[in-house]
Amino acid sequence: MTWARSRRVLIGLRLNTPELANSYRATRATCTAGFLSFARRYASASDAPTEVERILLNTIKATGPISFATYIQMCLSHPTAGYYMKTSKPVIGSEGDFITSPEISQVFGELLGVWLLSQWMYAGTSREIRLLELGPGRGTLMHDVLRVFSQFPAARAATKEIHLVETSAAMRAAQEEKLSFLAKTHGWGLHWHDAIDQIPHDDNKFTLILAHEFFDALPFHLLQKTHHGWQEVLIASGPDPGAPTVLKPGDRPSLDFSSKVSLTNATGRFHQVLSPSPTPSSTLLGLSSTRFQKLPVGSRIEVSPASFKIARQIGELLHEGASEQSRSAGSALIVDYGGEKAYGNSFRAFKDHKIVDPFHRPGECDLTVNVDFAYLKEASTGLATHHGPLSQAVFLHRMGLQARVDALKASAKDEERKKSVEQAAKRLVDPTGMGTQYQIMGMTGLRKTDLTDEERWPFVEAVQHTTQGSGVGTTVKQ
Repeated sequence: MTWARSRRVLIGLRLNTPELANSYRATRATCTAGFLSFARRYASASDAPTEVERILLNTIKATGPISFATYIQMCLSHPTAGYYMKTSKPVIGSEGDFITSPEISQVFGELLGVWLLSQWMYAGTSREIRLLELGPGRGTLMHDVLRVFSQFPAARAATKEIHLVETSAAMRAAQEEKLSFLAKTHGWGLHWHDAIDQIPHDDNKFTLILAHEFFDALPFHLLQKTHHGWQEVLIASGPDPGAPTVLKPGDRPSLDFSSKVSLTNATGRFHQVLSPSPTPSSTLLGLSSTRFQKLPVGSRIEVSPASFKIARQIGELLHEGASEQSRSAGSALIVDYGGEKAYGNSFRAFKDHKIVDPFHRPGECDLTVNVDFAYLKEASTGLATHHGPLSQAVFLHRMGLQARVDALKASAKDEERKKSVEQAAKRLVDPTGMGTQYQIMGMTGLRKTDLTDEERWPFVEAVQHTTQGSGVGTTVKQ
């Protein structure tokens, strides 16, 4: 199978296809004996298994090892026991397991809103605006963006629809509570969808899309390159049979050398196994990017066909359907962990604002994986022009972070509020934290005419050059 054919197949696949499912069943049917195993175990046997954990263990017992995609899908989105689906505990904020940039400072959402607003203005302001967010969390980011739009009469009048792609009923309720007052005040319609493909393409509207910490939570497949091709790393139940032996203090000597105790967790419930041979799905995913073909044997990659599919759909919404392609149909911002490369060992979990093992308490932790921004670009090639990604710190600074912080401090009623505003802004751009961990990529619908420098801002590269005399100046280029 060639790369081009693999790419066409991947674009046409549904996120849960019979082809992929059949290949997993075929793999599971043959992998119960002879798998290569990898020494890691996770949940402690002294803890009662979670509901999701019991479901996963029963599934593995019945059908064999499961993919990482199945694991993350079950943990986060199981209808009743999934992490995002439950209402018993908040997931975002000080009482939850993680904090996001919009929750830290209003300035984050405001500056993203300014960029989106500027894209509509550069496009001519003649078309109605529809805003779309993927995975809106508690609605904080969209609320801050809408406040920006509401301050400009033309944008306020042009905004007609707000679309939110969200599968969690609990999250939808939080979003409605956050956004309904502002939407009703200005006559904006709120619409919820289970998937992005439920939103129709419309050239007559200018579509502005946000995806903040969305792609990092999508299901992925873990592949390993061998001399036989790309084989999938799966998840099996029970202790790792290849674990080393250790004697426990106080044990009486025994001649039974068949008893082995793991150095890490003797009664772990999950361990990794390698499929005995390449499958149609692992081969397809391994060929989905020409970059993967250049990797040496032994390499592992985390590949998300769901991310590929959704990035493609974003590009379709931004691309004008008319053959002349004289204008863009919209713009988008994607904010997430990651970079322009493939990752092979970034899967992790968050619990009580700390990084924990991804197999700890399935269904009770947030799961995340680094985003391969180059893969998103490849998915939407021919539909969109890509900008960046830039680090969050660079993006926010160039968009006027300090000016906005100064304005908020000037209007603050007391020193405590001023200090809070300053500290929150610093956290957003901290070079040892959020400032570099998060990347921001822009997308504009592909058109025949070149973008102006203003339209590209802030996605430009700084270049140092020597000016006449001894001074040093700075210019920028795409």
